[in-house]
Amino acid sequence: MVLIMIPGIAFLYSGLARRKSALSLIWVVMMSFSVVIFQWYFWGYSLALSPTATNGFIGDLHHFGLRNTLGAPSPGSPLVPELLYAFYQMQFCGVTAALVIGATAERGRVIPGMVFTFCWATLVYCPLACWAWNANGWGFKYGVLDYAGGGPVEIGSGASALAYSWVLGRRNEKMMLNFRPHNISLITLGTVFLWFGWLGFNGGSAFGANLRAAMACWNSCLTAMFAAMTWCLLDYRLAKKWSLVGWCSGTISGLVAATPASGFIPPWASIILGIVTGVCCNFGTKMKFMLGIDDALDVWAEHGIGGIVGLLFNAFFAADYIIGLDGVNGGVTGGWLNHNWKLLYIQVAYIVASTAYAFVMSALIAKGIDMIPGLHLRASEEAELLGMDDDQHGEFAYDYVEVRRDYLAWTPAEREQKQDGAVVVPQHGIEEHQNMMTNTIVARSAPSTPPDAPKEKTAESTD
Repeated sequence: MVLIMIPGIAFLYSGLARRKSALSLIWVVMMSFSVVIFQWYFWGYSLALSPTATNGFIGDLHHFGLRNTLGAPSPGSPLVPELLYAFYQMQFCGVTAALVIGATAERGRVIPGMVFTFCWATLVYCPLACWAWNANGWGFKYGVLDYAGGGPVEIGSGASALAYSWVLGRRNEKMMLNFRPHNISLITLGTVFLWFGWLGFNGGSAFGANLRAAMACWNSCLTAMFAAMTWCLLDYRLAKKWSLVGWCSGTISGLVAATPASGFIPPWASIILGIVTGVCCNFGTKMKFMLGIDDALDVWAEHGIGGIVGLLFNAFFAADYIIGLDGVNGGVTGGWLNHNWKLLYIQVAYIVASTAYAFVMSALIAKGIDMIPGLHLRASEEAELLGMDDDQHGEFAYDYVEVRRDYLAWTPAEREQKQDGAVVVPQHGIEEHQNMMTNTIVARSAPSTPPDAPKEKTAESTD
């Protein structure tokens, strides 16, 4: 169930982008999972969850290459064998990496992105997972309540995507005129895949077909739907239209907030969580403009902020009777509902540490890779205009893209055949695209143009 979240993210990201980079986002998401499977087998599981490391920050290599990983009781539950637990946790790392790599949207080269994924999984995800879920992790010992990954998955993906976007740089503003998501049906399909998989993500984190798993599924759906309705209402106040993209965004932000909280809080608190998350994440989409960082797919607004809200709700509404529904964790105290007042500053400290570490370390990794010859993160301006599908892959999500780059504005054939050496200037529907393409083609053809040949019109001459 968690595995189906990977193609869900791919379809979601693809639909949110422009058509000329739609395939590229599917590729980077699916390939990032290939990288994570190797990383998690190689040393990822051991660095995150090995029981023999005691530093509280990162594991050791006790389980390197899945050594010493078979039928012993797992760190998650004594009822689950460790080999199965390692496989399940691999899906979590894969989902998080897929969320992060969306930061390459429409201007990032894909191979440096895959190098980043391996390094990021090792130096960012594994420590965050160790803090929260390893019995020797500092967060676990400190008393942090993080059910299914508010820190490692949600804050980790949101802050890391923001850092990668910062290092990568903004998309060319001249190419962003009249920008809209190109396929809302694909966005909806990806959201539904995510929703289904999230029931395995949150419900499965109870490590058994028990009442706590059922409660987590109920809480996930309640939070998601109230966040979706809230988001749609907030968007309606501006556009006076009912947005399906808004519904999808609200649903995902609600599921994000439910990730750290669904196994801790009662259903009535999930309704409040959904409303608060819808408001916070909706307004959180404005942060990228305040920061000047082109977080193209709003990973920080939905995942980073949603994860923070969910972790804070644990401090107020976590209840011991919900935690004990799995029959294993009956001795864990909740939050303010159980008069555990100190949990608030524990959760806040964990949020601050996770956010700062993920952002700073991800930025350092990205910048370091960018400085390696041949691994610069950013595609050229010409490649960005052409689209990542054409530049990086030579394949397209839709077969008409090669002929109709702007779909409604294309270059029709003329009656007379072109002579050898004639320059054909494709006609683009967006004016600035047309100007850039015209200037580029004229500049390339200028040295070979005969002196008496008529000059091509440039953007300056037409102006």
